[in-house]
This record gives sequence, structure tokens and C-alpha cells, in this order.
Amino acid sequence: MKIGERLKRLRMVNSLTQEELASRADLTKGFISQLENDATSPSIATLKDIVDVFGISMQEFFSEETDQDIVFGKEARVQATDDGDSVKVELLVPGAQNRDMDPVLVTLDPGGEMDEQPIHEGEEFGYVISGKVQLRLDDKLYTVDKGECFYFASDRKHAVKNVGKSAAKLLWVVTPPTFYY
Repeated sequence: MKIGERLKRLRMVNSLTQEELASRADLTKGFISQLENDATSPSIATLKDIVDVFGISMQEFFSEETDQDIVFGKEARVQATDDGDSVKVELLVPGAQNRDMDPVLVTLDPGGEMDEQPIHEGEEFGYVISGKVQLRLDDKLYTVDKGECFYFASDRKHAVKNVGKSAAKLLWVVTPPTFYY
């Protein structure tokens, strides 16, 4: 394990600059830079001060990262909801509550409409794989055809309805995850 590489990754994941990390660990920016470039090695006490900033233990810092699942097949999908018989929502990546975004596959039969989603924090992105849908944001309507996408902040009431003559499929990604049915 390269300590400097691991420190840099943790710093970036925690959205800290070298200067911010140095300040919180009572070190200098130059020392943090040297550590990240493996130009020097920290004492155990200094490393403990640094990992404390990240809120992890020394054991967690030194534990080898296990390979996370990267590819998810159809068998990994979980049906999240049925808003009646005309709407199907499938979670594409299990364990979204532990992730920053929630990708789902939404299938709407002709005339099918998802329940209105209330205002919440975050952002949403949808790509229409097939069919034609109508996106409602508060009282404004948008038509989204196959091959088009939408993107909006989740600070408005929103719903989607299939306005086409055949089933509509959408890849919908929400951050933070909200599809907990």
C-alpha cells in the first residue's frame, strides 16, 4: 500500500484541500504534499492525527480495499414499486442507500403515470430509452421523446407520464437516493 496515494484519495473524497487537511491535523501544507507524493513518511502519531481528520481508524486506513461490485446484471435488479399496474420501477444498483446516486429503470405502460414526487433535496436526470413521456415540474409540462433527456433540481414537485402509444422506458438517476419503496 502506498500511504501517500491512500491519503490523497481520502483527502479528495472528503473534499479537502491540502491546506485544509494540514490545518485540521496541525501540520503544514508542504508536509501533506510530501506525504501524498511519498517523498516522506509520517510517524505513527502523525498518521493517527491525519486519519482522525477523516473519521476513520488506523485499522480502516490500512485495511485493503475489497473489490466492489462494478457490473450489475439483470439478476441484481430489484423491483422497487408498482404505482398501479402501469408503472414499474427497478433499482439497477443494489444498496443505493449507501451511494451518492440512485439509478433506476422506469417502465410506463401507455397512459401510465408515476406518483407525484414531493420537493426534496438533490438533482434528477432522465434519459428516454423508448417511447414518449411528459415531465411535469410544478405546473409546467415538457415532452421528452426517445433519445432525449431531462435534468432538473429536485426543488419542485415532479411527475412523469407516458403520453405515447407504446410502453416508455427511462433511465432515471437521482442524487441523493430517494427511490426507497
